[in-house]
Amino acid sequence: MLYLCTSTPVVCNSVSLRADCGWTVNRVLRTTKLLTKVAICINITRYTQIIRARRSIRKYTSESVACNQLEAMIGAARHAPSAKNRQPWKYIVYMEKSKAELLDVMEKALINEQKEHALLPKSAWALPDAFHTLEIMRNAPAVIIVMNPDGKSPYGQLDADARLAEISDSLSIGASIENMLLKATELGLGTLWIANTCFAYNDLMEFINSPGQLIGAVAVGYADEKPNPRPRKEMGEILEYRD
Repeated sequence: MLYLCTSTPVVCNSVSLRADCGWTVNRVLRTTKLLTKVAICINITRYTQIIRARRSIRKYTSESVACNQLEAMIGAARHAPSAKNRQPWKYIVYMEKSKAELLDVMEKALINEQKEHALLPKSAWALPDAFHTLEIMRNAPAVIIVMNPDGKSPYGQLDADARLAEISDSLSIGASIENMLLKATELGLGTLWIANTCFAYNDLMEFINSPGQLIGAVAVGYADEKPNPRPRKEMGEILEYRD
């Protein structure tokens, strides 16, 4: 029985008709394979365009981000590969009042770090950028906190085994975040991958009140700027073949 893009089946009864149907089926199969190859090529091209279109956005409009868009982003994130399939990630979305409270905590912690340099004294030069990042986060309609539920504080001591597990988890989470950023780009949203939460680590962890390790954050919203592509290293600088 053959449907050929219609709800009405074509039944092969006679020998000649069965032969015709066999030829038709083979042609449909060949066409289907060809169309599948074309679709794959189109998808690869589209995916490459999305990769190249992604930008780090630091200015956002006031338009809110819908929950189904955020869930689509997290849906893409959770399909990332992970070491031993541990899937070591958790995403907490902050919007409106809860976002303001989160960022108030971050601001207070940044001010304290600026005075005392208690957490990262050798990185004090980066604090002005952290304050700038804070303003970007305030401007974005949503901020996604990225957690490793199995992780430990980066300010504690780890043995070699725990350190290797942490590295593996960080690689996995990085892949997950990249999936999320690319999905956001596909949805027409802008994002900024943020690591400056490190300067306010302890205060943010107390406020977030979720076990594990704070990895960073992602600001999400509709872009109010169109940044040019950032320069990239030449292929020869990053690729080496060894026979």
